[in-house]
Amino acid sequence: MLSPERHRHHRHPPPPQPPPPPHHPPQPSHVVATIENLPAEGGSGGGRSGISAPSSSVRQRIRKVLNRDLLLSVALGQSFLNYILLFLVYTTTLAVRQGEENLLAILKRRWWKYMILGIIDIEANYLVVKAYQYTTLTSVQLLDCFVIPVVILLSWFFLLVRYKAVHFIGIVVCILGMGCMAGADVLVGRQQGAGENKLIGDLLVLGGATLYGISNVCEEYIVRNLSRVEFLGMIGLFGSFFSGIQLAIMEHKELLKVPWDWQIGLLYVGFSACMFGLYSFMPVVIKKTSATAVNLSLLTADLYSLFCGLFLFHYKFSGLYLLSFFTILVGLVLYSSTSTYVAQDPRVYKQFRNPSGPVVDLPATGQLEPSFEASVRTSKGSAL
Repeated sequence: MLSPERHRHHRHPPPPQPPPPPHHPPQPSHVVATIENLPAEGGSGGGRSGISAPSSSVRQRIRKVLNRDLLLSVALGQSFLNYILLFLVYTTTLAVRQGEENLLAILKRRWWKYMILGIIDIEANYLVVKAYQYTTLTSVQLLDCFVIPVVILLSWFFLLVRYKAVHFIGIVVCILGMGCMAGADVLVGRQQGAGENKLIGDLLVLGGATLYGISNVCEEYIVRNLSRVEFLGMIGLFGSFFSGIQLAIMEHKELLKVPWDWQIGLLYVGFSACMFGLYSFMPVVIKKTSATAVNLSLLTADLYSLFCGLFLFHYKFSGLYLLSFFTILVGLVLYSSTSTYVAQDPRVYKQFRNPSGPVVDLPATGQLEPSFEASVRTSKGSAL
């Protein structure tokens, strides 16, 4: 902020100036910085060799990119390029198709439904990234697990999926493993980021997790009943359009403050490429398993980033991290040990189905994961 002295207009000779206030070093950002404890560039005493100096320079560049004012302040900018890539690959694929799978034919039948889904996906990404400006890493990790009960409830009521006792046991074990990892973060001092508006950050995480759950369940329904390319093409179309508008309105000034160079650009492109890969392959896994199983598996994502940080950024290690990892794996094994089933024919939920297209009969009770294809073949045989 500008000092009040910058706004004073002296009509008389100014009085003697008071001594300048003592210089205070800039306060560390209250935002979670995943590499907050990196050593200063060059090390103490300038004793770094020529081999390690470039590595230190890269680390300091990554530190700057992950700073609140460079990355977290452009939450929409992080996902915009990903939507552009989805548009270029999958939306253009739909545009060159013929018949009922053509882009215009899909838009004519259900454009507003995909528009709502695209906005939900945009805001889910935005809210979770924005939450890092207000709350702690530990809070984000724990509250982000709220997506799991959201997916279970929506799958139960809208996809008519029914779970067995072993599924709930596996889910509880996975969440316990996530809690173990959050506890390890506290013990090793990685719970940075407690700001003055922690409640706001926690609410943002819960809102983002809820929107993620809605998006994932809709994604499961679409990839099972329509196609993966249609889902990704529509997300790319509406995601790039609305995120671009929101970015221009809300974050254009922050985006201009980024000191762009080839290193920062490369990090942004690399992040967007990873997001594009996640969006491209996640529907494949969801179709073979379920949205619930995928979200349980994604609980290990923070652990993989931690393991990379141990080697790249010298994070402190705790044995609780390994305990957390294996606890989550045990929960996944328990959850995947038996299949869920459908309570009744889900044809009553036709929000995205083509009214003029064929209706595929699904069995009243049958396996959904992991042998969903077998149930579809069985239903087709019964229809014939």
